Amino acid sequence: MTSLLATTLPSRFRWTDTLAWLPWIISAGIVGYAFLSGGYVVTLVVFALIYAVFVIGLNIFMGFTNQVSFGQNAFAAISGYTSAVLTTAYEWTTLPAIAVGVALAVLCAFLIGYPTLRLKGHYLAMGTLAIGLITYEISVEWSSVTQGYMGISGIPPLGIGAYEVTSDRGQLALLVVIVLILTFMSARIRTSRLGRAFFAVAGSEDAARALGVDVARYKLASFILSAACAALAGSLFVHVVGFVSPEVFGLHMVILSFTMLYVGGIGTVAGPLLGALIVSLLPDTFRAFKDYQDLAYGAVLILLLIYAPRGLAALFDRYVPAKKVGGAP
Repeated sequence: MTSLLATTLPSRFRWTDTLAWLPWIISAGIVGYAFLSGGYVVTLVVFALIYAVFVIGLNIFMGFTNQVSFGQNAFAAISGYTSAVLTTAYEWTTLPAIAVGVALAVLCAFLIGYPTLRLKGHYLAMGTLAIGLITYEISVEWSSVTQGYMGISGIPPLGIGAYEVTSDRGQLALLVVIVLILTFMSARIRTSRLGRAFFAVAGSEDAARALGVDVARYKLASFILSAACAALAGSLFVHVVGFVSPEVFGLHMVILSFTMLYVGGIGTVAGPLLGALIVSLLPDTFRAFKDYQDLAYGAVLILLLIYAPRGLAALFDRYVPAKKVGGAP
């Protein structure tokens, strides 16, 4: 009977397909609970969604193209500080300041990426790490613009023109829309010609080159897309918090974003959002352990990486019929 139903029902109605929606259901449940409960939970989820924007871009570069970058925080810093300076020192409105910040970060990504992406493997990782460290030092030393460790305060909240989104729930709703748009774009890229080129590069650069794929061009395109998402996340952060300092875009941001990407599922569409939400909420989940909170948090992360090495979202990809891009993780 079961086999008869499996053969007669269209593939879209098979029970195995519904499991692919489980990461989205979990994510929607967390966001919905935060919206209804309000308070501290909303703040945690707001920051998780900002990191989700960052990780979506990181996933394009690392998950789709199989490259490594430890310097995407540099582009978040460039855009974040640009937005902060334009809105506080020059009284720009929020939206144009964010647009200029993202554009400047993308320009820097193009100028930096063209020579840097000629490196491979560990050399590329170290080169991108140096980019992040250099940007951090500039944000500290260029005190006439960035105010150094004192930071820039009084940054206006998110908004369009004279309308500002000041409530926690309003910011949450706005960020949900932004994350959904970027997630949809990521899904479209994954199944597009551009995505197939990314996966070809991820599989083997030499084989992709032999098939006529311009490897340098597509690596640079992936790097720029990733930088744009990181830049947007940097500007969103400073306008949500209302303050920016060099520590915001330090190595902690790199480590946290990598953890979110691998826990959520590298190379998947739902992974960045699911990973950002889970990693952001886990520390408070273990608050009852008091002195052992960090130990419990670390143990859970290790177990997740052992039993779900490709991430949580990838667990459900196995049940989806083979109709995705060839070579997708």
